[in-house]
Amino acid sequence: MTRWRPLADDLDPRVREFTEQLRRQVDRGGLSAAALADATGYSRSSWERYLSARLLPPRYAVVALAQATGADPRHLVTLWEVAERAWSRAENRHDVTMEAGRVAEARAALGEFGPATGTAPAPRRSRRSLVLFAVGAVAVVLAVVGATVFTGGGGTDRAEQPRAPHPSRTAHAAALPSGVKCTGAGCTGEDPEGMGCGGAHARTTASAWIGGALVETRYSDVCAAAWARMSAAALGDTLTVGPAGAGGQAQRTRIGGTAAAYTPMLAATAPTAVLSCATLASGLHGCATPQGASPSPGPGGR
Repeated sequence: MTRWRPLADDLDPRVREFTEQLRRQVDRGGLSAAALADATGYSRSSWERYLSARLLPPRYAVVALAQATGADPRHLVTLWEVAERAWSRAENRHDVTMEAGRVAEARAALGEFGPATGTAPAPRRSRRSLVLFAVGAVAVVLAVVGATVFTGGGGTDRAEQPRAPHPSRTAHAAALPSGVKCTGAGCTGEDPEGMGCGGAHARTTASAWIGGALVETRYSDVCAAAWARMSAAALGDTLTVGPAGAGGQAQRTRIGGTAAAYTPMLAATAPTAVLSCATLASGLHGCATPQGASPSPGPGGR
């Protein structure tokens, strides 16, 4: 794994710096591909994508690599946060470019019939337009005939008229970005990654080092939900996310055999409405207080 392939020339400088730092840490640790996979819990193929900058690794993978190579995870996490912002902006630009291309194609297709006053379209396009027009006309006729059959000859009895569909959960889900499966109260108790609320749809809104563990509040605007995440965790640590005020429902997870974990989601109208706290196995307790909020012992804290 020490013979690195050159990174893409058009790679963002911040992503390049982060990836090169990951490569240096792997070289310093003398880890083979198999050893890196065993030490971090992420597959060899995943690390091949991460270390070639074809995919940005999750924060958990970065922390696990730091622990495996003896590096300070805080420094690598800082570089990762910068790279993540650059990566997200690049994805957004790509999405805008693709959308503009689709809009241009739609405009071109609609323009095949030619402007109201102007030159006639080319013969090939004209024939295609006539075919499309004929298909559309047949569809309209069939729709009218079908409506007549099912309404008993076009009567005006309101009881027999088709009712407008009511909004449904399916229609609401269709309005969400691709891959996102819940929003608001529907996200409470659900896994943020499994429901598509993580990744580019989430951001860290509060963080704090509690002992040697990093506790963060992750918030997704599109899902209107938050969850707590902890890196460099230890067996027996407990992680909680709950309302910033007194009372209310909280989500909790206990750390097992992984150095990074997160809680299920909790519906939240704003990132400042929740508080993420951790109680370490050593007994140390602390919370990641949102900016502008007063310190609080947090849900289940002391």
